[in-house]
This record gives sequence, structure tokens and C-alpha cells, in this order.
Amino acid sequence: MTVNYESPKDGVALITLSRPDKLNAFNRQLRQDLTAAVGRASADDAIRAVVVTGEGRAFCAGADVSAAHEMGNVEDVLNTEYAGFLNAVSSMPKPVIAAINGPAAGIGMTLALTCDLRVMGEGAYLMSAFSNIGLVPDGGLSFLLTREIGYARAYQLAIEAEKVDAARAVAWGLVNRVVADEAVLADALDWAASLSERAPVALGLTKRAFRAAAQEGLKNAAAYEAMLQRQAITTEDCAEGVAALFQKRKPAFKGK
Repeated sequence: MTVNYESPKDGVALITLSRPDKLNAFNRQLRQDLTAAVGRASADDAIRAVVVTGEGRAFCAGADVSAAHEMGNVEDVLNTEYAGFLNAVSSMPKPVIAAINGPAAGIGMTLALTCDLRVMGEGAYLMSAFSNIGLVPDGGLSFLLTREIGYARAYQLAIEAEKVDAARAVAWGLVNRVVADEAVLADALDWAASLSERAPVALGLTKRAFRAAAQEGLKNAAAYEAMLQRQAITTEDCAEGVAALFQKRKPAFKGK
């Protein structure tokens, strides 16, 4: 299994991405296992709050480019396998807290921002890394970032793939709180336990109300990104970006 599921506190589910040797980057198995884990937490009436984190030194490094052969039609995969767990997080009537214990890059950043609440370690960072390998943000990140920090900042982060450290992330409203790296999971679990004692129906309806107010157009944005990603992934620049990543060199993009 690439995901660990447990209930360390009454009423709280802890979902841990478990590919630490790959910095918890997504392959097909992780996509499937995370979808199942989120569905399990959503369906369990005994669970009233959920924490999502990563094993080891990363939250999630994005998609595993070494497993690109598993993608097939990238647009279809984004609209089914990735949308499966992202939509489940946003639609379940329970608060979901991201415990960002390290880098959250690419689709890992999307996952973190899809969660309702976020606790971030002082040494962690967020990064829209897609442009480094000639791709576009996906999973709904264009919508999520623009909603949180406005078009100009969001576009800059997307095209420059700049790392957003914890201090800026909390100042910009991308995360709720920043704690010491070693305290991230404990803080998130304590927060989840506190929320689990509140009226679950009220929390669910409140989430539904605020999601409806804030996320008008999210599904359309994610589907549009998927269509653009299908174009981007076939370019020579994307192939060059991936090759440069593996060869640990600067890519030479040619606009093709």
C-alpha cells in the first residue's frame, strides 16, 4: 500500500501518503490508494475530521515523472484518477486538514490547497513546479491559487515555479498556521480532535455553504487545465524539461 490509514484519536482519521523514497510523488497506485482512503474516511460515521500528511521529509513532490508511462491520456487521468480524490476531499462533509510536513509541489500543492485547513512546518514550502518541465498547473490549481492570492501573484508563482516558504504562505493566506517542523502532525491531529467535538452536521453544512460560495467554477477550471495539459505534455519542451530533471541540469526550452 502507498497510503497508511489509521485513527490515532477518537473521531479522527489520519491519511499518510507513503512513498517516502519518492517524496510521496503520485504514481497510479498512490492515486488509487488515496482515493480509497479518502472515501473510507468520508463514509465512516465515526470519523468527524481528517488529517492528510506525507511520510518522511515531504508532503508530496507532485507527480512521479518516472512513472509517466502510466499516464496514458493525461487529460483522462486528470479528470478521473486525480479528480477522484480531490473532489472527494472537497465534497466530504467533514473538515480535512493538510499537515504540510515538507515540500508540497505540483499536484502535491494542489492537494494541500484542496484541503479545508492547513498546518505548515517552518521548513516546508509550496511550489507550482509545472513550468520547470514544460507543463501547466493541473488538478484545479489555477483556480485555487487565483482565489487565494489573486491573479498576478498566482500567475507569477505558476510561471516562475518559485518556492513559497512558510512565512509567506501564512501571510498570503495559503495556510492557516505555521508551527515547528517536528510539531506539524501533532498540531494538526490536536486541531482535528478539537473539531471532531463540534456538531458534525453543522460543520458539514457550513463546509458545503462556504465551498459553494468559494468554488464556483472549480470543476470547469480543472477540466480546462486537463485539456491544456494534454497539449503541453506532447511538446518537445516537456520532454526536454523531464530529461533535464533526471540529468540534474538546466533545461534548454525551444518553444516547440
